[in-house]
Amino acid sequence: MNLSTFNFQFSILIINGPNLNRLGLRKPEIYGSKTMAQILLDIQRQWPDVHFVYRQSNHEGDLIDWIQEANGELINGDATLNDVAGIVLNAGGYSHTSVALRDAVEESEVPVVEVHISDISKREPFRRTSLLTDVCAHSIIGKGTDGYQEAVEWLLENK
Repeated sequence: MNLSTFNFQFSILIINGPNLNRLGLRKPEIYGSKTMAQILLDIQRQWPDVHFVYRQSNHEGDLIDWIQEANGELINGDATLNDVAGIVLNAGGYSHTSVALRDAVEESEVPVVEVHISDISKREPFRRTSLLTDVCAHSIIGKGTDGYQEAVEWLLENK
């Protein structure tokens, strides 16, 4: 099924956490050589009728605010995210440490798909557990940067 032939009237929010602004530069042997700009371009080309909103921050509270905004909550009196049908979340290191982020995902009425570029089960012991997996609608782990496309596809197929 070619999902790009449908006319979608919603947005998919892609959120990246700490250090993911360095994709393509940081440890390419683990995270690959594609930049996030290249990944986003590939996604938009694959689904031209879907509106994608991309956010990245090295600050935990920003990620929580964006998830809450996607659920229609006003943050600082500003509602900037409307009609979000799904969230693709690569929380980076916060996946393993942030109970607050887990709580925001758990409360989300918008489905959240967790993405890990590397296979966290084969990484250092402190990276092997994600606090997000059991509160996300779906998880994609160890598929490289193609995991972002797979996450979008999952959201579109399960809308």
